Amino acid sequence: MTTTTMATTPARHVRVGCDGAVARVVLNRPPLNILDLAMIGELSRALEALAREPALRALVISAEGKAFCAGVSVQDHLPDRVRPMLAAFHGIFRRLHHFPCPILAVVQGPALGGGCELACFADVVVASEAARFGLPEINLGVFPPVAAAHFPQRIGAARTLRLILGGETLTAREALGIGLVDEVVPPDGLAAAAESTVARWREKSAPALRLARRAVQAAGPGFEAALERAEGLFLDDLMTGADAVEGLQAFLQKRPPAWSHR
Repeated sequence: MTTTTMATTPARHVRVGCDGAVARVVLNRPPLNILDLAMIGELSRALEALAREPALRALVISAEGKAFCAGVSVQDHLPDRVRPMLAAFHGIFRRLHHFPCPILAVVQGPALGGGCELACFADVVVASEAARFGLPEINLGVFPPVAAAHFPQRIGAARTLRLILGGETLTAREALGIGLVDEVVPPDGLAAAAESTVARWREKSAPALRLARRAVQAAGPGFEAALERAEGLFLDDLMTGADAVEGLQAFLQKRPPAWSHR
């Protein structure tokens, strides 16, 4: 395995490194790496800077703590914050969609809600057997727009709908079985498995890697158009009703939600 010295840029909750060929972004708000607006901003700025690296061959996204990411702060989903939150959060995925080189997610623990979307938006997902994947938003009276827009291309519409509507959590092996994850290894083999993929990409031509990724993206349905439609349904239809606010407030108040009857 090639060893390199990483040049790092300090940040509060997102650790960034780049050796010219491989960039690494580490979520660093343990134990759960819950994304608030400040952390989303850090991540967005990191991706913007790294995208300008001319010889980059790989972006690796990983996390510290027991969870990869437990999603976006529930408080930031409430009506007074949801529009700026969604704009900032979805901005990350627009940056990732246009990122110039292949993306690898290394998932050591639970990836839930927005954390599941972030992990499984990567081109390749390597997970520990201890990882878990789920979209629990429906239990709070909302739904995950990025998953609705992107997951049908990754795992098919029927499996996406089952995952979103059920709100259940999958083991890493179950996620592998439906194509949400690409490789599952024992916890002590996760770093080696990730570096094996990085090493293969590091040996390849940067232009070839970049253009291959663009070619595959061009073959599928348009992510940005799908995301805009999902955003519209979320903000203009869902968040103007009673159930979304009730579900979010019930979660924060630690009580069962009282859903409306229509």
